[in-house]
Amino acid sequence: MLALALLNARQTGPGESTLAVQTSEKTSARKRLTADRARRTSKADQVYSEIKEAILSGALAPGGAIDKLALCAKLGVSRFPVTAAINRLAFERLVVIEPQHGSFVAKIAANDVREWMMIRRALEAEIASEATRGLPGDTHREIERNLRYQQAAAEAGDVAGFYTLDVEFHKLIVDGLALRHAREILDGLRSHLERVRRIALSPPGRLPTACAEHKRIYDAIVARDAAGAGGAMRAHLDETTATFERIAEQNPDNFIG
Repeated sequence: MLALALLNARQTGPGESTLAVQTSEKTSARKRLTADRARRTSKADQVYSEIKEAILSGALAPGGAIDKLALCAKLGVSRFPVTAAINRLAFERLVVIEPQHGSFVAKIAANDVREWMMIRRALEAEIASEATRGLPGDTHREIERNLRYQQAAAEAGDVAGFYTLDVEFHKLIVDGLALRHAREILDGLRSHLERVRRIALSPPGRLPTACAEHKRIYDAIVARDAAGAGGAMRAHLDETTATFERIAEQNPDNFIG
């Protein structure tokens, strides 16, 4: 092996050998830089996701101050990824940055919620009625499984798990009809309403009630009762709105408008 290395060195010459070493070093440096950037990006995304989840779940209350140093200590990161995450959340209107004062969790704009819920109710009631014309067999099986899981989550008092299943239930109906544009509209509404929808599931007894409302919607779809399905969806979303209104009345400091 040594003889082969010496032979290669003689064949390439000292200048070519030095160039090869320099090229190798530059390549290694680029790889290290790329890996370092990837780690920083990954960490920043992780911090962003954790802070956003804390806001959406209510762990960071609307109007509450965001303690960057406490977040750095809790998440084991420097100030940079925390600041980057807060700036990103400010762009999404989940955080308000007040120069010289600090960063705060954005309060919930009640009038915006009412308008978004009105749009959602009108659209989803029509979709539920349309679903009575027929959904694919696979969609029926997925909805039935979803409802069983909802029941288990409700019995366990698992608000986070139930919320995920709640979102999936509504998506399954839309996707079963292949309503691509309606899905795009509802996805946009969900991004605005996610905090409110989670909060609306938090009062005691709301999970089993919501599960029963979902079952009534599905039963009407299976029975091909268009008026019943649309009415059940409207009643379900009316109750969600009413729950929101009660919470807003009880916690006025968390809301504006």
